[in-house]
Amino acid sequence: MRTAVYAGSFDPPTNGHLWMIRRGLELFDRLIVAIGSNPAKSYTFSVEQRLELLRASVPSAERLTIAHFDNRYLVDYAKEQDARFILRGIRGPDDYEYERVMRHINADLAPAITTTFLMPPRDIAEVSSSMVMGLVGPVGWEDQVRRYVPVAVFEALEKRL
Repeated sequence: MRTAVYAGSFDPPTNGHLWMIRRGLELFDRLIVAIGSNPAKSYTFSVEQRLELLRASVPSAERLTIAHFDNRYLVDYAKEQDARFILRGIRGPDDYEYERVMRHINADLAPAITTTFLMPPRDIAEVSSSMVMGLVGPVGWEDQVRRYVPVAVFEALEKRL
């Protein structure tokens, strides 16, 4: 079974994340979407809130698992899940250097795991979770943010204000 892990902070989940999940389900037999956390990093939403938002946003599928892990150990987590692939998104041209480095690192740490990079459509690919949070607040934020996040996430952002 071709299993992939797609990991991120999902703080909050964006339409780019949803595109990656849908594409991952097309490419792999099983997809594990893992919400990462790192004690050295601060997050807008708690792990529980991010899990809830992601579950409310993605299409349900038997082949899809949503989980939580410590993102300092992604390769170890993928090995534990018997995943042969790590799925990563590229937002723009600057990420290609990151792609090259990550392929090299993963080849050393886990030769049996292939890192697969995808680029979502440009209009959603270039918007990260942190950029979405940066848009929230100023006058007119609703129209901009509505383009970049699923309905469930947009409703949660409205309630936070």
